[in-house]
Amino acid sequence: MKFIYTCVCVALLFSGTVNAQQANRQDTVISSYNPAELFAPLFYKYRGSQNHSANGAPGPKYWQNRADYILNATIDTIANTLTGNATINYKNNSPDKLDFLWLQLDQNTYKADALSNSFTSYVAKERTRGYEISSVTVTVNGKTQKANYLVTDTRMQIKLASPLNADGGTISINIAYKYTIPGTFGNRTDWNQTKNGKIYEIAQWYPRMCVYDDAQGWDTLPFLGSGEFYLEYGDFDYKVTVPTGMIVAGAGELLNPQEVLNALQLARLANARKSDKTIMIRTADEVLTATKTSLKGTKTWHFKMLNTRDVAFGASSAYIWDAAKVNLPNNKPCLAMSVYPVESAGNDAWGRATEYLKESIEYFSKKWFVYPWPVAINEAGTAAGMEYPGIVFDGITDKGKELYWVTAHEIGHNWFPMIVGSNERRFGWMDEGFNTFIDVYASDNFNGGEYAPKRDDEYAPKGGYPADEIVPTILDPNAPTIMSIPDATPEKYRHPITYFKPALGLVMLREHILGPARFDYAFKHYIETWAYKHPQPEDFFRSMENAAGEDLSWFWRSWYYNNYKLDVAVIDARYADKDKKRGLNVTIANKEQMAMPVKVAVKFKDGGIMYKRLPVVTWIQNKIAVINLETIKEIASVELDPDHEVPDINRANNSIKVK
Repeated sequence: MKFIYTCVCVALLFSGTVNAQQANRQDTVISSYNPAELFAPLFYKYRGSQNHSANGAPGPKYWQNRADYILNATIDTIANTLTGNATINYKNNSPDKLDFLWLQLDQNTYKADALSNSFTSYVAKERTRGYEISSVTVTVNGKTQKANYLVTDTRMQIKLASPLNADGGTISINIAYKYTIPGTFGNRTDWNQTKNGKIYEIAQWYPRMCVYDDAQGWDTLPFLGSGEFYLEYGDFDYKVTVPTGMIVAGAGELLNPQEVLNALQLARLANARKSDKTIMIRTADEVLTATKTSLKGTKTWHFKMLNTRDVAFGASSAYIWDAAKVNLPNNKPCLAMSVYPVESAGNDAWGRATEYLKESIEYFSKKWFVYPWPVAINEAGTAAGMEYPGIVFDGITDKGKELYWVTAHEIGHNWFPMIVGSNERRFGWMDEGFNTFIDVYASDNFNGGEYAPKRDDEYAPKGGYPADEIVPTILDPNAPTIMSIPDATPEKYRHPITYFKPALGLVMLREHILGPARFDYAFKHYIETWAYKHPQPEDFFRSMENAAGEDLSWFWRSWYYNNYKLDVAVIDARYADKDKKRGLNVTIANKEQMAMPVKVAVKFKDGGIMYKRLPVVTWIQNKIAVINLETIKEIASVELDPDHEVPDINRANNSIKVK
């Protein structure tokens, strides 16, 4: 979903060594810090297994099920309905026989009696009738029969006449259905009116298999609106029938361009595939012509997308359409495209949308993992800030930095959770937090920092430090933890806890704890290891520790499972034996339950500055540490965390003058 987050990243340069020891005096500092609790052993709840190895990788017997889809949809632009037929070829790779199957029916969230109506953050004012199902059949071993099924809110259970075999058993499900497309109240999927026609943003538009995994069995959490999606991977073959004058911007590869595009559009697309500059495929003038002359009859657009967990599309007669080549490290062909109405045109708005999309994909592909699909689409509408594999829905009125930021963020979701297939409905931080983190560096990179640093005017006042901005949330006794499920996270805390805090945690892990070289290697290793698979939180924690070579249980415990507070204080600073030639002894206390490496800035009277670093192991036994700064220069003051890189809750005790 749409995020807004920023962090200013500062490269840390250190010199010298740190000599930390227990203070040789009576401890009179009030501290609630308990080293034994923070650094307690046995952090992980489970030992490594044949499915999920102790090193954070899939084990030798890791399995996941598969769902391939053949979909057909027809949009009635008068009634605003979608009539569909879905054939799902499901393969049970688990070691368990399955007596029943579960599917997601997300359109039922718009019904008057939906469970989501009790979910106060996302109560819609308008309603639809949800899925209207006309038939459900199952086919096993060539024999087709009516399915015995039960619909409960946004879930369908199919009760099988005989169990689906383990270790490769297959079944085919066919569902015929229709539903009324929600208007702008749809939030993630909708239709909206523009002066040249309706724009349809179509998502969650077919019955989708629930995931059966080794963590939950069937994961059947209902769709309440806040928690997003958890889906199986497979191949999608889908067709969309719309009035002739409409453009369908669908995820995946268009298989029949000669049937739905005119000769000029085909030629322009061919040029775009070779061009780093944006090429117009359908101009504003051509939109007006199409609106007036070519809305009679229908055309069917045919798409295919391989190894994906979902597909979505946009459809409109109002679309301007442009495109440009994406340069991938593996040199595979890829096209970035944008579709938007004339109201959104212009280089201060959507005229640069394809540029934003192209550059984001190129950066993420080079930095983390190569984008795997042949097309990426940026679509303008009112379901602003929503992501699906190969296509994102962004704001029809977005301009400038806001459009760049939302584009980078939403296409970034193609890495988390579209490539790394985490469970958004249970662990929102594994997609929103990770994606917000990679956005920080993408903004720094884009066009020499044109829109850097990424700022959130609502949450991050100008000149503020991100580490300071999370402090009010940490101090709030009612704030949930990062590990809370999204549906249980009140709207007040949704952004700080699901987006901001986990992203800031990764920035601190990269810049302050591990360093960029160790972090980047470990993070890329995690992505590569779990691409197109279903990692659990412990898989991420174990993977990072193993690849970076660092026990980080103290960090996961304090930042993810708890909202531990951090307060480091400089208690005393005096010359050793009252002789400046013997250096300065600085006494530092850790007063709250969180610990972090501490950067110490020593400011000399001649205006120079020296930096020292206390590693986190300083606090593995001690609440108080004394460091000796070996210098013969006269010192004016000492300050802890001068660049505000960690969330210290009390900065009033971070500095001291040397007398």
